[in-house]
Amino acid sequence: MKKMTTVMLAAAMLGATMAGCSNGGSSASGGGNGGGSSTPNVGVAIYKFDDTFMTGVRNAIEKNADGIAKVDIVDSQNSQPTQNDKIDLFLTKKTNALIVNPVDRTAAGVIIDKAKAKDTPVVFLNREPLPEDMKKWDKVYYVGAKAEESGTLSGQIIVDYWKSHPEADKNGDGVLQYVMLKGEPGHQDAELRTQFSVQAIEDAGIKVEKVAEDTAMWDRVKGQEKMAAFLAANGDKIEAVLANNDDMALGAIEALKAAGYFTGDKYMPVVGVDATAPAIQALEQGTMLGTVLNDAENQGKAAVTLASLLAKGEEVNKDSVGFEITDNQYVWIPYQKVTKENAADFK
Repeated sequence: MKKMTTVMLAAAMLGATMAGCSNGGSSASGGGNGGGSSTPNVGVAIYKFDDTFMTGVRNAIEKNADGIAKVDIVDSQNSQPTQNDKIDLFLTKKTNALIVNPVDRTAAGVIIDKAKAKDTPVVFLNREPLPEDMKKWDKVYYVGAKAEESGTLSGQIIVDYWKSHPEADKNGDGVLQYVMLKGEPGHQDAELRTQFSVQAIEDAGIKVEKVAEDTAMWDRVKGQEKMAAFLAANGDKIEAVLANNDDMALGAIEALKAAGYFTGDKYMPVVGVDATAPAIQALEQGTMLGTVLNDAENQGKAAVTLASLLAKGEEVNKDSVGFEITDNQYVWIPYQKVTKENAADFK
């Protein structure tokens, strides 16, 4: 009997020890505290995978998540209802934090309400929610860049070219005739890049005339189609092309090539935004005048670092995130002007 008691006691002690080990090694399981795990689960919803810039951000998230978070990245297929379903699934699985690149920035309020109910922190990325939605909860952050800055730098690239190349004024009227390729209608980045690029040119004392403007939805093929239509309608009247992103700018360049530009002395200054790898190549080839670095690497790094800290309930500040935080909720990654002269620095 004594032997039986001793065996039972040893078994009980072993069971308790094993249970303790199991609990200590379990993965994070819900809420903002990360369940005690050093590698929390972070759900990432991207507005669409075939966006060139967001592909760079995705790659940066995956790379910088190594050792700090387990990331599950999903494609929202440019559909807000699809993204909502993906987020619901993350929350059902008790994901510890979310990174959301919203399809529609006005949908952020609903996402925040759902996440708050599950105490799951949210880091919005690249598409800024409305200010009133950001104020809903202290576990909501935004990582991105100020679109007006990118517009200003785009305009300045055109200004530099116009002032150093008198032949850019094709008809000699002292007015810069331009066409504009915009991202999707009502999108904050599209509106601000459009406004501030033109304003920067005017602020430099250059008179401007908008020859044509159309929406190409951030898309290269649509950019090519719209530029071909601009050329068919306006021909040699166009003196510059401003595009809200590189993909549309590259599409415009294809249309210009088909019209005989970039051979001999027939040139058209084209400016984009993002500094994607294909755009850097176009800069080096001399078909793109300039672009503006939208820093995908640091946006992805800041977002996943922030999400990991929030998931574990750790302190969020400049030292822990590695980036300045303004108004307790915003991480702004600065833009940089990129031309052929410094393109090699951004490969």
